Amino acid sequence: MRERERADMSSPSPVQIREANAHLAALHRRVTDLEHRLQDAEKTVREQAESLIRKDEQLRAATQDITEAKDKEIFFLHEKLCQSEESIHKLNQTIREKDSLIGQLQHRCQLLDSICKSRPLLDSMLAQMAEAERMGPVSDLGKPTTNSSLTDGESNCSPSRLSNHKDFSLSEDDSDDQELDGVVFGTTV
Repeated sequence: MRERERADMSSPSPVQIREANAHLAALHRRVTDLEHRLQDAEKTVREQAESLIRKDEQLRAATQDITEAKDKEIFFLHEKLCQSEESIHKLNQTIREKDSLIGQLQHRCQLLDSICKSRPLLDSMLAQMAEAERMGPVSDLGKPTTNSSLTDGESNCSPSRLSNHKDFSLSEDDSDDQELDGVVFGTTV
């Protein structure tokens, strides 16, 4: 009898079997549903991974393009900088040359200013020289003199050396157009 009771206790009842079958069917449905969800999730992950790979490749290509464009721009700007520095060097050299020329011209301008300030004296001297030439040589009883007692050598102011004296003037109207050909002013000592 005890064995029978043990057998009754160890074998499930039809209700328990139905409940167990229902539980197994529900569990099977749940496993199938989770497998479908897992497949969908794996598909989504694969698609996202592929999308990320494509985006990564696009970003790498874009980065490469930007890097190449940047390198080209840097090269262009470096060339332009070198040209600008060379131009600056040439311009500085030109400025130094012009400054030197300006210094020379300023000195000449000072000389010309000094000459212009002395102009009245020069005009007076030239007028006196022209008047002395018009007077002619001094003669001793009609004899022309050959040697001057005032100088040891030949005078640079002799009448034969003063050609074109009547046309010479330092006035503003005549100073640009007149030239002295073969005239030497001064004396020897």
